[in-house]
Amino acid sequence: MKTTSIIKEIETLKKEKKAIIVAHNYQLPQIQDIADFVGDSLELSKKAAELKGFDIIVFCGVSFMAETAKILSPDKKVLLPEIDAGCPMADMVRAQDVLDLKEKYPNAWVVSYVNTNADVKALSDVCCTSANADIVVKNTPVSQVVFLPDRNLCWYVKTRVPEKEIICYDGYCYVHRKFTPEDVINSRKLHPNSELIVHPECDPEVQKLADGIYSTSGILQRAKESTASVFIIGTEEGLIHRIKKENPTKRFYSLGNPHSCYNMKKTSLISVRDALLEEKYNIEIPEEVSQKAQKALVRMIEYI
Repeated sequence: MKTTSIIKEIETLKKEKKAIIVAHNYQLPQIQDIADFVGDSLELSKKAAELKGFDIIVFCGVSFMAETAKILSPDKKVLLPEIDAGCPMADMVRAQDVLDLKEKYPNAWVVSYVNTNADVKALSDVCCTSANADIVVKNTPVSQVVFLPDRNLCWYVKTRVPEKEIICYDGYCYVHRKFTPEDVINSRKLHPNSELIVHPECDPEVQKLADGIYSTSGILQRAKESTASVFIIGTEEGLIHRIKKENPTKRFYSLGNPHSCYNMKKTSLISVRDALLEEKYNIEIPEEVSQKAQKALVRMIEYI
C-alpha cells in the first residue's frame, strides 16, 4: 500500500475516533510528519492532558511514555502502536529496587527520571526530566537524594547541586553511551567552527568536552537562539529531522556516526493506522499505581 494512501486512512480514522497523534522527537521522520504534536515525553503528555474535545491519544514512542500520558489523562484512551516498544533504561530499575533503596537510605528522597515505568514512579518522592533534574533535586527538602535510573544524568546533576549528597543508580541509555570522546575530537576537526551540544545521558567524558549540555527540548531551543550556523548534536539521530525543519538556514550533523534507538524506530505508519483502526494497544495502569505516580509528577511541577 502506498504511503499517501496510509496517511489518508490515518487522517480519516483520527476524525472518526476523535483522536490525536503525538510523536517523540526520536521517532522516524514520517511518524513525526503525521503527528499533531512532536516533542519530548513529558511535554507531549502535558499537551495531551490540556487539550479538549478528543477521546484517544495515540502515543508514538515507548511504553513508559504512553504510561505517563495515561497517568496525566486517566479519562482518555491511550494507545501505543507497538506494544513491545520498551525502554531498556527504564527496565533497568524495578519497583523492588526502589523499595530496597528506600530501606538502605531511609532519610533520602527518591528522585526518578521520567524515563521510568509507572510502578517505579509510584514509589518515588518526585519525578524529573533531563531539562529540570538539577532544579528538582535542588528543591527537595532533604540533604540526601537517590537518583535513578540514569547514572550520566545523575553525574550532570551532581555537578550542579554539590551541596547535596546524591546517590546515583547504575542505569544508562545504550544509545547515548555510544558517543565517545573520540567522536568529539574527530567532529571538531571536520567542523572546526561548529557548536557542539550533547544530551546529559551521554557519558561524563563526552559532556566535559561539549560546548553545552541540554535536554532534547533544550537542544531545539539552543539551535534557534545560537548565532552559530553549524552544529554537532550528540543525541538520538531522530532529533536531527525536527531540528533541520525548524532551522532551515543552519546545518546540523550527528556527533560521530548517527545512533538510533531500536525501540523508537519500531513505530510505522501501518502500526499507527492499525492502532487507530483496532484501538490497540490500550494502556491500562492500576488506579493505586496511577494516583501515586501522578503525585510524583505533580510535585515535580511544583518544584520547577
